[in-house]
Amino acid sequence: MAERSPETDVVDYRAAEQLLAARDPSGAVQLLDPLVEAHPEKVSPRLLRARAYFMSARLRAAEADFRTVVEREPDNAYAHFALARTLERAGGDPDEVRRHFRLAAALDPRPDFVDAAGFEE
Repeated sequence: MAERSPETDVVDYRAAEQLLAARDPSGAVQLLDPLVEAHPEKVSPRLLRARAYFMSARLRAAEADFRTVVEREPDNAYAHFALARTLERAGGDPDEVRRHFRLAAALDPRPDFVDAAGFEE
């Protein structure tokens, strides 16, 4: 693999964001894979790649990346919410889905997080 520079990393990350916004998750993953490989400790490229995997229905890969983000940043409300959505879409354990939705809502009481948490149920 060619050596990456910080500038290349930023350009690739921003381009991947644009591809995701343009509904091209596969293109985003192609840019993010080498970035995650080069910097496995960084959360932001992994989180963006997880979103791209989710958008392309690669749910196992999305789940793995979202789990890594949640492990490294247990206070990341969005990662808990996205992991819950991924598990829900994949037919995962309803208790685990609910737990991650509730953690997301507890960490950030955004209306969509609170609605998904189902505290009233």
